[in-house]
Amino acid sequence: MQLPETRLSRVIDPALTRIGQWASWLWLLLMAIIVGNVVLRYAFDAGHIEIEEIQWHIYSYGFLLGLSYAYQADAHIRVNVLHEHWSDRTQAWIELYGILLFMLPFIAVILIFSFPFVAASFEIGEVSQSPGGLPFRWAVKAALPVGFLLLLLAVLSRLSRVWSLLFISRGVVRGAK
Repeated sequence: MQLPETRLSRVIDPALTRIGQWASWLWLLLMAIIVGNVVLRYAFDAGHIEIEEIQWHIYSYGFLLGLSYAYQADAHIRVNVLHEHWSDRTQAWIELYGILLFMLPFIAVILIFSFPFVAASFEIGEVSQSPGGLPFRWAVKAALPVGFLLLLLAVLSRLSRVWSLLFISRGVVRGAK
């Protein structure tokens, strides 16, 4: 389904694309760190908990920043067996209800609970419980609200495009990518 662009989507979508492209480099960095850690462990019998923890941090940010890009680029998983047989308007109606009934409430719950989660970690100066682990545990926990704020932007952009298709453009796709 091709959706019309809106003023909102023309602002949000390029920004999310840039963030997604930047975040894709995190996977290369993660792979290099994993390979380095494996070499250190098995070739030199030297394990480092801080290297393992930095892997978790990079994975968290890569995944959570990638969510918004995947949603914005419409590269997320769907039940395409059914979806591809429906008309664009039917797909748009399902998308609208999915956003309003599931995505926005889910994002709201995550955001409502993640900010106090990160703030509490910051206030107590939480560090890793592992000996030699990383400090600033709040930094990895902050990936949750950051990722979901970006996902909220992607959802609002998509909502504006679906709304435009259903109620403004009368099904005529203008300026679609």
